[in-house]
Amino acid sequence: MTLAVVKHATCTGCGCACDDIEVHTDGARVTRAVNACELGETWFRDHSPNPNLPPALIDSKPASLADAVALAADLLHAANLPLIYDHGYSTCEAQREAVALAESVGGIIDSYTSQCHGPSFVATQLVGKVSCTLGEVKNRADFLLYWGCNPAETHPRHTSRYALHPAGKFTPRGRRDRTMVLVDVEETATAKDADQFFRIREGTDFEALSAMVALLRGQPVDERRVAETGFTVAQLRALLDRMKAARFGVMFFGLGLAATRGGHGNVGAAYRLAMELNAFTKFVALPMRQHGNLVGSDMVLRWTTGYPFGVSLSRGYPRYNPGEFTTTDLIARGDIDAALVLGSSAAPGFANVPTIEIGPKLTRTGTIPRVQIATAATGVSAAGTVCRMDDLPMPLRPALTSALPTDEDILNRVLAEVRKKPAWYPQLKGEAQIA
Repeated sequence: MTLAVVKHATCTGCGCACDDIEVHTDGARVTRAVNACELGETWFRDHSPNPNLPPALIDSKPASLADAVALAADLLHAANLPLIYDHGYSTCEAQREAVALAESVGGIIDSYTSQCHGPSFVATQLVGKVSCTLGEVKNRADFLLYWGCNPAETHPRHTSRYALHPAGKFTPRGRRDRTMVLVDVEETATAKDADQFFRIREGTDFEALSAMVALLRGQPVDERRVAETGFTVAQLRALLDRMKAARFGVMFFGLGLAATRGGHGNVGAAYRLAMELNAFTKFVALPMRQHGNLVGSDMVLRWTTGYPFGVSLSRGYPRYNPGEFTTTDLIARGDIDAALVLGSSAAPGFANVPTIEIGPKLTRTGTIPRVQIATAATGVSAAGTVCRMDDLPMPLRPALTSALPTDEDILNRVLAEVRKKPAWYPQLKGEAQIA
């Protein structure tokens, strides 16, 4: 048995992408992940290479990698409107190949962002935002407001490593130099760390945030309308006073804002509040992004197509329209006739179309893909780059090796097979037929 230790490994268990993990291995599996939270430990241990895993399955039967790649290329090339869907656990290098593949087959490329923080991007496009890195939060922030999120469970090391507890350059006493306020519809595990907790009524985030913006501008607000949110005007004024008194304030918001009804309006109101506070102090607003490299997927799409998610390349150039080119809407309308799911098991919604699954585990989730190709796990046995929740790129230092190819390798091979086939023409693709 060979014992080895890899220091400064990057964990892709959540959007924090902590890069101070010390991974211990016996040459075949991860035995310890020092500094990792429970999510990180699970990620490293559950994604150790499986030597008994077949390289590929076709219709649930073992197949050669060459046959699986060839069939995947055939399915995508023959489809009128194929979808490439990224669940957010592949490297940036693999996501770049996914964009090239979508372009080559004249399809649509989307990611899990469209189902979680997509409204945050729409809000950014509408009102803009004031942002910073987690390093700046650690070194400068003395006021933290968590709104509609529960980092104690979704990002376990967020408060201990980046925000609330660590000593920073301008916050040398750590927790004693900071104030934390939590706003949520229920008292979650994060409330234990908060100096003050406010219970907001579900579905009233926009009204509460808009009232805070109005108060900040010195405009009148209706006390009865404010009371419907669970706040009083006096409470909002007191909270604003604490926010204005901060030297550096940060609002972290989660799916409680973005993934609820009118999510882009909620996030837009949060961004406006942060902007308005900059007339009094330094204040920023940051989304609590989940999944190991979902941010990287967004960034690759932005610098290759100009848009963050839900991008159609079916006319030979990128088009962006949430609600039209996003996965749940495409499935609901029955627009797509083939799908490639990257980094995760195929969802039940793809049951009616030929599906290709590329990922570290060949699993069953209610539907059997036509093609399944096993790959090395990102950050565990596959190198590359991921992006942290604050958009910073982080290199991966895998602790193990795997005989399986990486997601990038497979996508590159499928792309090479597609390019051997006759080129498609925009006027022959599925959208023209649908119209």
